[in-house]
Amino acid sequence: MTDSKSDIAPDGRKVTEVAVGVMVQHDGRYLLAQRPAGKPYEGYWEFPGGKLEPGESIETALGRELHEELGIDVTACQLWRTLEHDYPHAYVRLFFCKVTDWKGTPLGREGQAIAWQTLPVDVAPLLPAAIPILEWLEEEERE
Repeated sequence: MTDSKSDIAPDGRKVTEVAVGVMVQHDGRYLLAQRPAGKPYEGYWEFPGGKLEPGESIETALGRELHEELGIDVTACQLWRTLEHDYPHAYVRLFFCKVTDWKGTPLGREGQAIAWQTLPVDVAPLLPAAIPILEWLEEEERE
């Protein structure tokens, strides 16, 4: 576990921990990726990332996942928000990290579409756990 939170969900299922990258360009655009065929919520849009492996830090997992999915090397990121979401297929603890610098140009290496978006986003449908993140980003923009 990466912190003192329980690894058991309220309904008794195992909590799946996921590192998620909120990639932010200097002009304020955010990168969203479409879930590929064969995965739960196929075709939905989300922030890219993936599951933590045993003993792996959030930052290490995020760097590994973004390299695998997008072909980039993360050079600057920081944990921003944590959110738990109960999906029918999994109870997840999502560690959202703002990624502010990277090497390379993001490409959908798993056949997924990617899109740089401003708020409000114009891609749909959105993965349910992405919606509060977009709301938090919008709040920050208003501040």
